[in-house]
Amino acid sequence: MSSVAIGAPLRAARGMSESKLVRRLLIGVALLFLTLFLLLPLVMVFVEAFRKGLGVYFENLVEPDAISAIKLTLLVAAIAVPLNAVIGLSAAWAISKFEFRGKQLLISLIDLPFSVSPVVSGLVYVLLFSAHSWLGPTLKAHGIEIIFAVPGIVLATIFVTFPFVARELIPLMQSQGSAEEAAALSLGASGWRTFFTVTLPNVKWALLYGVLLCNARAMGEFGAVSVVSGHIRGATNTMPLHVEILYNEYNFVGAFAIASLLAFLALVTLVAKSLLEARYGEELAHRIKH
Repeated sequence: MSSVAIGAPLRAARGMSESKLVRRLLIGVALLFLTLFLLLPLVMVFVEAFRKGLGVYFENLVEPDAISAIKLTLLVAAIAVPLNAVIGLSAAWAISKFEFRGKQLLISLIDLPFSVSPVVSGLVYVLLFSAHSWLGPTLKAHGIEIIFAVPGIVLATIFVTFPFVARELIPLMQSQGSAEEAAALSLGASGWRTFFTVTLPNVKWALLYGVLLCNARAMGEFGAVSVVSGHIRGATNTMPLHVEILYNEYNFVGAFAIASLLAFLALVTLVAKSLLEARYGEELAHRIKH
């Protein structure tokens, strides 16, 4: 047997051993990074929150300003998330199912909040609706307050969270095409019936996934909300803003108690995200098989 024939298996075995070593090294580095920069800080949030016991922890959660911040956060999410779901679904449907002038511009506008700093987006609303802007005095004369009030917080949250639903739906709806909708229309179904019986069921898991991400960002948004809220305790402070105020006042247990709620929401989001990904993967595999 020639030396070339003998050397080939040896080189292949050496390559496999080296690839295993590299793979294990990369996995180890990734796990170390995740432990140091993600898992450990998350654990420390809960450790600090419960450092003085359950009694102090719950006292900080039921404190009036904390209750107000929690309620406002839930209210803003309850308004912003459904609106973004409807608008994102409409935009994705238009982009993926129809051809029209300005389509690329619409796609670019959907991505705009990803490229603009949340602080800048908050400043834009201040320039539009503050007392010294063009619209501010007119709105104030009619008793409408946007900046340093709940409407401004909702607008800022809608802006920064808008892309999540649309960006989950557009690639999926484009890959699905319009064949099923065309078949339904040819059989006499109306446009709305086609949407609710064909289009919506085909994208339901991606829609839920986008809504989940949108809700997580809405509850945790800080930059844009910080600019438009005015930091009025008991009135315009959301949970992230309340955490900042408590921390600046050296109430570390109170700050970490509220932060632990946000961390818990993040964990719930992570679990729900994994479940949705698994369910969506099963449905996609079933559709491909059949």
